[in-house]
Amino acid sequence: MIDRVITSGTFSLDGGTWDVDNNVWLVGDAREVVIVDAAHTAGPIAERVGGRSVKAIVCTHAHNDHINAARELAELTGAPIRLHPADQVLWEQVYGPEVTYEPLADGEKLMVGGIALQILHTPGHAPGAVCVHAPDLGAVFSGDTLFKGGPGATGRSFSSFDTIIASIRERLLTLPSETVVHTGHGESTSIGAEAPHLEEWIARGH
Repeated sequence: MIDRVITSGTFSLDGGTWDVDNNVWLVGDAREVVIVDAAHTAGPIAERVGGRSVKAIVCTHAHNDHINAARELAELTGAPIRLHPADQVLWEQVYGPEVTYEPLADGEKLMVGGIALQILHTPGHAPGAVCVHAPDLGAVFSGDTLFKGGPGATGRSFSSFDTIIASIRERLLTLPSETVVHTGHGESTSIGAEAPHLEEWIARGH
């Protein structure tokens, strides 16, 4: 139902470049999947998809390391790219205006393999950042909004610490405590493991 592919490459923003490993999540069943974040290299992701149909390529946000395989994967699979339009400025840094996507909306529900995926707009790390909640699976795919040990980075352009804290408090920490958090980088965690530390993050962030 949930599968992970780890791909490696670089993240570039504000004139800096960093080596990163990204988690690419496949959610679905034996017939169809949704890909959460098309990072770095299309080949290994397409290989893991196998013969299944891809219903959508959902981008949790438009930093280059989360979308740089999206166009190629869309061409390989015929699946639409989905992104919250508030990240248009970041999208255009990678693809310009000529590569298009279908807008994601807060509260939208996607169905794949009988599983409901609900889109939660969680700005802060990026203006159009979203998390993908799969209540049937007791999981949320958090992109770079929430990690094991704290919120995503907010020190670069188009990000805001106060906004990401509000998003986590209002949209994520209200989920059941046993909800597994599948992150954009690194290890998974749970809402229950992260919730007690909110005030520490706020103190540290300010």
